[in-house]
Amino acid sequence: MAQFLEIKAANPDSILWYRMGDFYELFFDDAVVASQALGIVLTKRGKHLGQDIPMCGVPIHRADEYLQRLIRRGFRVAVCEQLEDPAEAKKRGSKSVVRRDVVRLVTPGTLTEETLLDARSRNYLTALFRAPGPAEGPLLGTEATVAIASLDISTGEFEVGETNGRDLPGELVRLAPGEVLAGDALLAEADLKAWIGRAGAAATPVPAASFDSLSGERELKARLGVADLGAFGGFSRPELAAIGALLRYVDLTQIGKKPVVRAPRRMGAGATLIIDAASRSSLELVRSTSGEKAGSLLDAIDCTVTGAGARELAARLAAPLSDARAIEARLDAVAFFVEDERLREMLRAALKGAPDLARAVSRLAFGRGGPRDLVGIAQGLEAAHAAATLLGAKARAVGFPDDIARLLQRIDGKGADLLALLSAALVDEPPHLKRDGGFVRAGFRASLDEAQKLRDDSRRVMAELEARYIELSGVKTLKIRHNNILGYFIEVTQANAKPLTELPLSDTFRHRQTMANAVRFTTLELSDIEGRIASAADRALAIEQEIFSELASAVASEERTLTDIAAALAELDHTTALAHLAHNERYVRPRIDDGPAFEIQGGRHPVVEQALKNARGGPFVANDCCLGRSEGEAGQGTDDVPDARIWLVTGPNMAGKSTFLRQNALIAILAQMGSFVPAAEAHIGIVDRVFSRVGAADDLARGRSTFMVEMVETAAILNQATARSLIILDEIGRGTATFDGLSIAWAAVEFLHEQTRARVLFATHYHELTALAGRLAAVANVTMDVKEWQDDIVFLHRVKAGAADRSYGIQVAKLAGLPAPVIARAREVLALLEKSDRRRGQSGPLDDLPLFAAARPASEPQRAGNAALNAALDALNPDELSPKAALDALYRLKQIRADEPQK
Repeated sequence: MAQFLEIKAANPDSILWYRMGDFYELFFDDAVVASQALGIVLTKRGKHLGQDIPMCGVPIHRADEYLQRLIRRGFRVAVCEQLEDPAEAKKRGSKSVVRRDVVRLVTPGTLTEETLLDARSRNYLTALFRAPGPAEGPLLGTEATVAIASLDISTGEFEVGETNGRDLPGELVRLAPGEVLAGDALLAEADLKAWIGRAGAAATPVPAASFDSLSGERELKARLGVADLGAFGGFSRPELAAIGALLRYVDLTQIGKKPVVRAPRRMGAGATLIIDAASRSSLELVRSTSGEKAGSLLDAIDCTVTGAGARELAARLAAPLSDARAIEARLDAVAFFVEDERLREMLRAALKGAPDLARAVSRLAFGRGGPRDLVGIAQGLEAAHAAATLLGAKARAVGFPDDIARLLQRIDGKGADLLALLSAALVDEPPHLKRDGGFVRAGFRASLDEAQKLRDDSRRVMAELEARYIELSGVKTLKIRHNNILGYFIEVTQANAKPLTELPLSDTFRHRQTMANAVRFTTLELSDIEGRIASAADRALAIEQEIFSELASAVASEERTLTDIAAALAELDHTTALAHLAHNERYVRPRIDDGPAFEIQGGRHPVVEQALKNARGGPFVANDCCLGRSEGEAGQGTDDVPDARIWLVTGPNMAGKSTFLRQNALIAILAQMGSFVPAAEAHIGIVDRVFSRVGAADDLARGRSTFMVEMVETAAILNQATARSLIILDEIGRGTATFDGLSIAWAAVEFLHEQTRARVLFATHYHELTALAGRLAAVANVTMDVKEWQDDIVFLHRVKAGAADRSYGIQVAKLAGLPAPVIARAREVLALLEKSDRRRGQSGPLDDLPLFAAARPASEPQRAGNAALNAALDALNPDELSPKAALDALYRLKQIRADEPQK
């Protein structure tokens, strides 16, 4: 307990896992907290200061399972191991305590174990540092600069950049870190801490002294093995400060063990398409609104066959590019594999069996790897060799796009010596833990083969020795036996013992024990073999541990090569997966340039289309969208839709407005990440920002109503959008009074037209807004096509030019299952409201309509009003009327209505 309390005092903020034999034990408050979090029994053992000591524990072989549950609950865990063999401790005295100490701190952002990580997702540890500036105060929503450094210690993936307080929430959602490091002052901002939580991260305060740019520069040079950082681009002092805090925290939690660190990837303003946090959620890029991957865009396009490839795909989807040349280079690579199906599928087959090379290298670097990680590296190198062979054969026949040529250079012939060593040294299916032994291939090392032979074949060895002794002595009844007291010994009957006690055999056979009916002997050779057999298992295991250390050192010497190969294989998997998607789902290559064009023909929603296919529903109805053309491309849009920078989209609910809005934003994002897109044709001028305001939800935790959230997000769009942005807005102003909402929507459209000049899809139920198409040059009306049939509506999900004349809300309510009396009453109220709108200034529309007085069950239809008019209608037989007679009848009906007004 004295040792436990001393170690616990050094780690007060962590749950201490205290190793005792085959268990991690927890004591005092740690035991109480862990027993509740893990659902394990809380017991007690011994006393401290007169009180019982609470205690619980978990077995070592299930430690990862329990550790994962604690980390997911937001706890930090200090793992305290036994640093010496208990036998060594006993040499200092029978009551000496085994030496123990913390070997690592496990936090949400520092996981490396395969069982604790999602193979298809990154796990970033992110540091935030606010650059010094003249204006202090709140960070979010301002132009204050924030440096961001992110490291996934399980793979070495490293990302550095700067953003501003306005875009920081979107960056946090994009990075989706497991843990965020920041100074106390920064974390004191409630809004920032809330966004860290929304991004799924744990917030960890670190001392301000950790943010030291000089220390960060020095540490980064050491990790990258360079004397100057110029080859990796320029780093600002705030970026180096964030890097310094990040690497210092890694040293603290890993107790000095150094992670693999790849060359940093620069992410900053202008390099990527910016998508704010609200838009990412609205568009469901990597997570659906329920928080699951299923139903997201990532789920719909993920055809990767490796975990590393899936992580690369998610990273590119989260950060599409904004440079047309870089995007075209990616599209060239995808197009190459779209055209060569045979090569694509052969590469995917070669990659499919490849383990996670990057994470295996990282675990070995931290000293947490096992034999399977070594075998995984060998299998990864084999996959790289197979891919290089396939690509090399193709390269001799045709030219490659630049991206693929660079991939081939990164894997061709690399790691061949290490692969040969690992293949020769390791069995095909090793045990999970190195302490179990049995992972070295027979014939790799003679001393190990000998030790294993003695360990496994002791019976055969003794039988061979017994046969030799029988031949030497001539005593046919001689036996070699074993018991726990004497060990191995030679036994003969009393009658046959005399030859072994006389020269020359007495020099070989030494008397050991005389029994009533037998005499026992030993020999120097038997004693030597007995000693070797007794220690053979320990010696074999020790030799295997030595071999493991040698192989791990060989891997460490090739660390940078291996991480580069791992990154290349991930990129190859990602590229072939996008080609596979394009081929199977009929995606096309988009045309990308720096112009103002946004022209989609036959566009489809990738997620909805796949959902329809999986549900065996009807085909997805494709639609065109034309928000602009490049200079010199004259035209008035397609046959069915206009060409205008702002589209006002009208139509009933359930007709597909939101789907149409979202699909165009998703097509732009897919195109700029370097993917083919679900359309018949696509021409997209680079988009710098995507804004999506679709759907409504309140924010009770921050005291915001649904309408307030709507207005905050709309304000962010109007304040931040540029002429190169793409904006989709749905039902702006619907959360307040009709005229207030209409006024806000009207003013927003005018502002977008005159000031922002962005490309906009604006869906609305305010039919009054459609008048703007005649007042503003760059505004056009489109509507979702529907057909009425027997008092019902049929949704055609087709966009056409024009404006809707009705909202069909009552028909949609009927489809939703509202009771028939409610539907009937709604129709009557609507008719009166519409009538009142035509005769403004008269009495209120509901003055003569008592509550539900006129409601009729659907089974009892009644006609009220003008009796003469009803009689005239009953007398008509439309099938017998000529066109002239029908016209005459219509005039008569109008006259009857005029002569005797309906009551």
